[in-house]
Amino acid sequence: MAPAYKQRYYTPGEVSQHSSSKDLWVSFLGKVYDLTPLLDKNAGNILLKPIQNAGGKDISHWFNANADSKTDFDPKVRTHIDRKTGCEVPHTPQGRFIHIPPAYPSATWANDFGTPWWKDESYCIGHLSNKTRKIRIINTLTSQEHTIEVCGEETLEEILNRFYKYNKHAASYTWKYNGVNLEMTKTLEQNGVKDEDEEFYELNFNEEDWLPAIHIYFNDDLTEA
Repeated sequence: MAPAYKQRYYTPGEVSQHSSSKDLWVSFLGKVYDLTPLLDKNAGNILLKPIQNAGGKDISHWFNANADSKTDFDPKVRTHIDRKTGCEVPHTPQGRFIHIPPAYPSATWANDFGTPWWKDESYCIGHLSNKTRKIRIINTLTSQEHTIEVCGEETLEEILNRFYKYNKHAASYTWKYNGVNLEMTKTLEQNGVKDEDEEFYELNFNEEDWLPAIHIYFNDDLTEA
């Protein structure tokens, strides 16, 4: 069984797998959020509908990063000028969503919910990868080959954790590229495994035909399983 670990980065594909009201993730401004608890807490609220419709997607266009903030991350909902009132109001063409005030004063509006969900880091589960890539992992013991998508920011240790789904003894192998042992605390790029997909695109090559191959060699030791 794979050891427990905290995943730091996610691919857009991983986010897209969580799109139901019982299991809903979104990403925005480079982070990934599990909003399932928000939906559970506010079940039946009509203002959840835009969030439910956005399940599994990136919603960065809903927000602006606050460049004036003294904190590292302080998203703000985009705004526009209401033509009727001349006031600056939230811009929500997808529909007003929970924790957004109504366009006009309302006696039913309650703002005692505390931190709005887009500022609540308790929902944040990690970062959205800036660049994903595919690699081949070839088991020299069994000759099995798997192509997996990984995040460019991940270390080889983190990629190894992804690989546990294919081989529960993954940690009992030595990982090599072009015959050289890989340093597991470094990324693929730091280990000299270049991401050349842009060059292949310019040359009109099929990237899938030129994926880098990582060879893993069994250490004859199952204590790492």
